[in-house]
Formats: sequence, structure tokens, C-alpha cells
Amino acid sequence: MEKIIERNLLFDFYGDLLTDRQRSIYQDAVYEDLSLSELAESYGISRQGVHDQIKRCNKTLEEYEQKLHLVERFQKIKEYSEALLVEIKESEDEKLYSVTKDYIEKIKEQL
Repeated sequence: MEKIIERNLLFDFYGDLLTDRQRSIYQDAVYEDLSLSELAESYGISRQGVHDQIKRCNKTLEEYEQKLHLVERFQKIKEYSEALLVEIKESEDEKLYSVTKDYIEKIKEQL
């Protein structure tokens, strides 16, 4: 399950950097859950060609993350925001909690 989430995040952040064809095949494979046979028929290539294309996309997305670390930063910001909210809630300062919660929600909308 964690691998699927990681792949989705990588694609969300870097998918636009793939070629149109790569992006289309990857989306159909990952989001539409089409089989290699279905993809091969749809794109007019072999099952092996589809497999290679998906593997190449995964490698490319991972390389972008190794260089840019956007997914890593996103996850840390999310983690720190949630931890901050818990800390403030435990302080029992309702006004501070309410204000902080509003700002954290705004931050999450931007992520």
C-alpha cells in the first residue's frame, strides 16, 4: 500500500515532466489499473513495451525526487503541521488551537 501512495505522490509532483505518451500510459496503468494486455492493445505496442515504459517512468520519477526532494519536503511539512496541531491542542488553549488549525488548513490547501 505504501508503495502505491509513494508512486502516486511522485506522479502528482513530477508527472508533468514525463512525455505525453509516458504520462498517458502511466496514468492508465496506475490510476485506471489497466492490465499490460489492455494497455498494449490500447497503445499499439507489446506487453513488454508497456512494462518497459512503466518501469522507465518509475525510474524517471524517482530520479526527479532524488534531485529535488519535493515529496520528502511535502511529507515533512505535513508531519510537522499535524504534530504542531496536536501540541497546541494538548496545551488546552482553545483560541490558539483554533487559529493554528485554520492556518494549518490553509497550508495544507497549498500543498
